[in-house]
Amino acid sequence: MSDVERIDEPAETAERVTIDIDEHIAVVTLARPEKHNALDLPMLDAIIAAAGRLRRESGVRAVVLHGAGKSFCSGLDFPAVVAAGGLEAFTGILDEPSPNYFQRAGHGWIELPAPVIAALHGNCFGGGLQIALAADIRIAAPDARLSVMEGRWGLIPDMSITRTLPRLVGIDVAKELTYTARTISGQEAAALGLVTRLADDPFEAAMALAREIAGRSPDAVRRAKRLFNEGWTGTADQTLALEAKLQGELIGTANQLAAMTAAMTKQAPLFTDP
Repeated sequence: MSDVERIDEPAETAERVTIDIDEHIAVVTLARPEKHNALDLPMLDAIIAAAGRLRRESGVRAVVLHGAGKSFCSGLDFPAVVAAGGLEAFTGILDEPSPNYFQRAGHGWIELPAPVIAALHGNCFGGGLQIALAADIRIAAPDARLSVMEGRWGLIPDMSITRTLPRLVGIDVAKELTYTARTISGQEAAALGLVTRLADDPFEAAMALAREIAGRSPDAVRRAKRLFNEGWTGTADQTLALEAKLQGELIGTANQLAAMTAAMTKQAPLFTDP
């Protein structure tokens, strides 16, 4: 069965992820709480489909990604994998062009034009951590538990972690966390730079931040995300040219003028969504 065929099975995947959009904020909920939102194939299908839908959804200015129940996501559901035929069953999926099936569950959130905020609580292990790392911002509970856990199973992390973890922490820290597969607290994760900040209620903190972002020009916010994502590893010539290009696309536009007027008059701006 191809990935497209899997993703086109809403009856199977609808229970795994929900999307609620209100006031320009999309709340994406991993909804398999009885399994700590562990990743089986239907869950991965639903996550990939959710990211794909939000890439096309007009009016979304910020995304909040969180897990229902006691955890954000406890990683790959190995019993379900075994029931599906073991890891060998996924050889074809792994051989797909980049990003492959598993990688899309993480990398899809990087590709979203709008900022993504992950609210982390409970367990955030393995593939669940890699999905969280693909968010622009992570807010974690102090007692959240995070782990690059794949080493426990004799595997490497392979859900786009190379595009995230080494950019957030020192390469030595990234290696140490991966080699040992040890579990760290939200508090230690914040000290290492793995998460952006801590909050006793990560979801409410993420929603407050999303509302603040949604009040800014969506044109400017989307270009700011693109600026940092594309400029992260570019040369000086490339990144400076990108700054100038994106700024040139903004100056004098209706949303830029609305933002400037709002700042000067202290009135709420009226923006047009892309």
